[in-house]
Amino acid sequence: MSDPLLRELDHYVVLEPAANERILSAEETRQWLIDQLGRLEQLPADLAGLDGAAAQAERLLDTACELELEPGRSIQWFAVRLEPPGG
Repeated sequence: MSDPLLRELDHYVVLEPAANERILSAEETRQWLIDQLGRLEQLPADLAGLDGAAAQAERLLDTACELELEPGRSIQWFAVRLEPPGG
């Protein structure tokens, strides 16, 4: 089970091969994962039994920080807390 503190975080740094890192909101990160999952020829076994791409993306956010798209090519995401200026 994921750390409940992570649920309080609402931004993620996402890393893709040959791309600059980006900071996305939690909702943008879910959509980014849904898009990435849609490109896979075969889902990882732990995601295949879940009902729909949204549930699969949520499972990834709760349990992982990396997804292999193909051998030797992975994406990663990490929860971050953005502090307000002067905070």
